[in-house]
Amino acid sequence: MTLEHKDLNLDLDREGYLLNFEDWDENIACTLADKEGVSRECPLTPERMEILKFMRDYYKKFEAFPILRAVCKNVKQAKDCHYQQFPDPIVAWKIAGLPKPTPEVLAKIKHNV
Repeated sequence: MTLEHKDLNLDLDREGYLLNFEDWDENIACTLADKEGVSRECPLTPERMEILKFMRDYYKKFEAFPILRAVCKNVKQAKDCHYQQFPDPIVAWKIAGLPKPTPEVLAKIKHNV
């Protein structure tokens, strides 16, 4: 699947995950957020963008989804910021431009482990 963004064509898989990690930037995050119905107007709030950038940095360093409880602490936001900003962590994962998580990771995310 291809999503057009300005002069770029973003390659997404069937479920809407960005196929090339390096294609991501804040403008692409806005396009993905709009596609996911999270934000009809961009830019995303600074708080949301902090969460997305932390998730990307964490993934780049560890090739893993960050523990949700640790996200807010690391971006110095309210204890439940991930829920306030992105009630569905899978959507946040997509907007952050991260690859599709494995079934095991999806199960952990859904159970907030």
